[in-house]
Amino acid sequence: MMKIKMLFLLIMAFFVASCGEEEKQDQVLLPSNLQISIIKETNGSVKASFIAVNANFFRVNFGLPNSTAERATGNSASFTYREPGTYTITVQAHSTENDFISSSQSVTLTNEDLGIGIPNAGYESPLSYDGYNLVWQDEFNGTSLSGDWVHELGDGCPDLCGWGNRELQFYRRENTELKDGHLIIKAIQESVGGKNFTSSRIKTQGKKSFTFGRFDIRAVLPKGQGIWPAIWMLGDNITEVGWPACGEIDIMELVGGNANGRDNTVHGTVHWDNNGQYANFGGSVALQQGIFNDKFHVFSVIWDESKIVWLLDNVPYHQIDTTPQALDEFRKPHFFIFNVAVGGNWPGSPDSSTNFPQQMVVDYIRVFQKN
Repeated sequence: MMKIKMLFLLIMAFFVASCGEEEKQDQVLLPSNLQISIIKETNGSVKASFIAVNANFFRVNFGLPNSTAERATGNSASFTYREPGTYTITVQAHSTENDFISSSQSVTLTNEDLGIGIPNAGYESPLSYDGYNLVWQDEFNGTSLSGDWVHELGDGCPDLCGWGNRELQFYRRENTELKDGHLIIKAIQESVGGKNFTSSRIKTQGKKSFTFGRFDIRAVLPKGQGIWPAIWMLGDNITEVGWPACGEIDIMELVGGNANGRDNTVHGTVHWDNNGQYANFGGSVALQQGIFNDKFHVFSVIWDESKIVWLLDNVPYHQIDTTPQALDEFRKPHFFIFNVAVGGNWPGSPDSSTNFPQQMVVDYIRVFQKN
């Protein structure tokens, strides 16, 4: 009987020892010492870097509503935010899918971080010129557009789909705002009216038009592949004679993109009907440093009975002699148009390098005419 009891005790001891060994083998070693580094890069891009002891992989949640933690490749992950705000970035260090530790850090993105802030620096033109009177101006100091402006809406259809240039945006009132003494026209990547982008286009047609004068517009321009801001004029008689017989004066156009001659270059052009044939004549100027998104510049034309001169920050860069009879369009009244197009024949479509939203910020428009 004593031997049986001893045998039973030995068996029980072996069983308990075996169970303990299995529990030790089943026990998971969690990661430890999780460290996170958050760096704000350009145009809303944020990079999270992380390390931990005994981590087999990481998951990251960049703090957007209804988002989940996504598995990272290696020890870092990046995300581009589209809206300003404070976001909580959470990193999980995993030993297995279900066994992990986590840590969080907050990051605040401003409009400047997103590349859509309004700079303070830049050229500013005078309020008077010798031999000229200031006859009209809009300093955009209110909370809404004055009665001198009207919106053009939609995608140009059915008469002028894509606005005659295969553009990709749908124009809306909502993409125009007045803020801190500035007019802001914003291009946004969103689906409206069957288009993947929205923007705004405003004009003074039927409200304000001018024949001859000096026109100064102080603005900061958007940037990026497929972005096409313009400050321009069309002849009042466009509804009677059509385009290009009405005449077009492009005070400023920029064709966005990273390549030289894109974000750092603006164009001044005229379009007209040359005895039944379409004609145009244009010039351009490039910045020696930086791009037109960096700070304010003043885009001007001086238009008189014999010529049109284009100026950047009061320095002439292009001119056309308008005395030939075929350029009679440029002795008649024209109205203003401000817009930011997306895509089109000239700039091409946006690509993965294009950050949205983009905006054109106008500080003022001033019209001077000779005494």
